Amino acid sequence: MPDLQLSRRHLLAGAATVVGAAVLPSVSNSPAAAEAGHTTEPFLLGVASGDPLPNQVVLWTRLVRNFAAAAFSTRPVPVSWQVAHDERFRRLARTGVTVARPELAHSVHVDVTGLEPGREYFYRFKADGDVSPVGRTKTAAARWADPSRLRLGIVNCQDFQNGYWPAYWGLAEEDLDVVFHLGDYIYEYDPRSRFPDRAHTTPETLGNDQLTTLSDYRNRHAQYKSDPALRAAHAAFPWVVTWDDHETENNYAALTDEIDDAGPAKQTRKQFAAQRANAYQAYYEHMPIRADLRIGSSDLRIFRRFDFGRLARFNVLDTRQYRTDQPGGFSGDFGLPAAGTANSAGTLTGEDQERWLSAGLLGSHARWNVIAQQVMMSRTLFPNPTGSPVPPTLANLDQWDGYAPQRTRLLRLLAEAKISNPVVFAGDIHSTWFSELKVDFDRPESRSVAVEFVATSVSSDFPTAFDAPLKAVNPTLNPHVRYFDGLKRGYLRCDVRRDTWRTDVRVVDTIEVRQAPVSTSASYTVEAGRSTLVTT
Repeated sequence: MPDLQLSRRHLLAGAATVVGAAVLPSVSNSPAAAEAGHTTEPFLLGVASGDPLPNQVVLWTRLVRNFAAAAFSTRPVPVSWQVAHDERFRRLARTGVTVARPELAHSVHVDVTGLEPGREYFYRFKADGDVSPVGRTKTAAARWADPSRLRLGIVNCQDFQNGYWPAYWGLAEEDLDVVFHLGDYIYEYDPRSRFPDRAHTTPETLGNDQLTTLSDYRNRHAQYKSDPALRAAHAAFPWVVTWDDHETENNYAALTDEIDDAGPAKQTRKQFAAQRANAYQAYYEHMPIRADLRIGSSDLRIFRRFDFGRLARFNVLDTRQYRTDQPGGFSGDFGLPAAGTANSAGTLTGEDQERWLSAGLLGSHARWNVIAQQVMMSRTLFPNPTGSPVPPTLANLDQWDGYAPQRTRLLRLLAEAKISNPVVFAGDIHSTWFSELKVDFDRPESRSVAVEFVATSVSSDFPTAFDAPLKAVNPTLNPHVRYFDGLKRGYLRCDVRRDTWRTDVRVVDTIEVRQAPVSTSASYTVEAGRSTLVTT
């Protein structure tokens, strides 16, 4: 069969054809074609895949009437699906029919089994006589296989109102096996944007700067999925997703509301549990995730583990649902570092998840052991922005700096158990940080026990005025930081091999326009057996 020569960007746009047909129609190669007319009812939100295992992967879509997420039907709707070895669907691998139910907003989660390990597949759906765009996915390597290479992307923090997402067009064009999204997939804030076409949906209660109802969260997720660049990136690769705070509410901790909320925005634990239940359900309804949702419950376990043969193990954490409140009671949870150092009873993960993580690290046979999670683990001291000498430094206590004793336990475990090549992923802070992690950060000369890659945001803002001061003080306050940049938006691209791990910082110069070139601003390599970062 001749190669169609379609880019991943246009794979999203094309392939609206009848399920079972032998040949797909041709697709224009202009970028405008990817944005115009190729996602129609009921597949306006596109397609996605995720949580790849050696023999299975989750396929996702949601049936909607419009981008305002109007109900598709009051009744269950049959949805057929196909998985094929080729993008023309001449060699089918698996087929079936599922049901999109109104109580789950007609979202579809098909956990396709019986696939071959380490294999590329193509998939599509059909409902109500219409056919979805085509997506590409890939299974993980077999459990005991020893693949020579894994290519992955890391993204997070995509504030719709703050700008456009040209980084996602760049991501969609990469040659990757899997993408990790580390949280802040949506933002909960009221509509206000300098871009006329980027104002948030209006929540049922305006003025509290937060979402509350299930409809609020569904509409916001649907709005984010209206962006063609995001749909293209989803259609190009399987994603492994986890949430941070803004999918529910800024800086929440378990069932504790945001510290600075007041008046009508301030909620009791019971009220916040109801809000969290709505947020978690809407998140599930819009993500290609393998999870056991109980409608109406404020709990949803999403911490989980993925092995790509013996090359890499990924422990994906949830540092929101089970954490204790940020220490110190500081506004914005930004305050004295000593509050986090003294937080001996504090936990970001909860005891059960901490035990689960320890077991996954100790029992791993992988060459690279990754902790994929939301907030920066490296100790990070900030100069007092007021210029006052007292106190001279402050810390973001919403990060691991607020839970320093637990961080020490984890880093000590990595060191004492000699965990093979530990790597930490993080996002949240809207800037790029590459660091070498120490059991004792007050001893910068001590051996590093892991490396951490913190990805910048896709579009969320990092204050430009903070960039130069941090670059100036990092060598003194944070000598374990090997690279920092707060000016550029983008993502990370990682090339994992048996003996080396290379991470490229992929950035765009602007988020003022929908499309902009992506370039590499820095590259660092880690050699297996050495938790040190070397610029390349």
